[in-house]
Amino acid sequence: MEALKESWWVLPLFILLARTVDVSLGTLRVIFVARGHQLLAPLTGFFEVLVWLLAVSQIMSNLDNWICFIAYPAGYALGAYVGICIERWIAMGFVLVRMIPGKDPNEFAQILRQQGFGVTQVDGEGSTGRIAILFTVVRRRKLTKILNSVRKYHHKVFYTVEDVRLTREGIHPSMPVRGFPALRLGK
Repeated sequence: MEALKESWWVLPLFILLARTVDVSLGTLRVIFVARGHQLLAPLTGFFEVLVWLLAVSQIMSNLDNWICFIAYPAGYALGAYVGICIERWIAMGFVLVRMIPGKDPNEFAQILRQQGFGVTQVDGEGSTGRIAILFTVVRRRKLTKILNSVRKYHHKVFYTVEDVRLTREGIHPSMPVRGFPALRLGK
């Protein structure tokens, strides 16, 4: 760690990067806990704290370098942003898409089914009269595809998207297994 002290900018850069990694891992850990990933959450937490200890130990041993104090919160802010970007990129889990089409719901449901999405249609009563509500549960990675279909079908389809904690059975477009399947615990 003595090499970090040789130049005035190396140590602050190290702290900035370490804090960015630490907070990014913390963001992912919270998401893993919320989604019930029993192996990924503690494993991520271990590395989060390890990196945090490295960053804090360098700050505590270099209290005379004010740039280190700026690098620490800057790394926190950057880490929060990077963590959110990583979470969006890996797009783990499922979402529920609820749609209220303004025109022929049967045709729209059929279009989605032809694309491999499981669609449930329910009749309802809206503020302007009878409506149809379409529900589908999709992998988050497929959300863009289904939303593009929604917009293509009719730009005035009302829809909401909600996170789904757990699914069982159902019709989901197949996806290749990526990453470390052993860590997925049946997800």
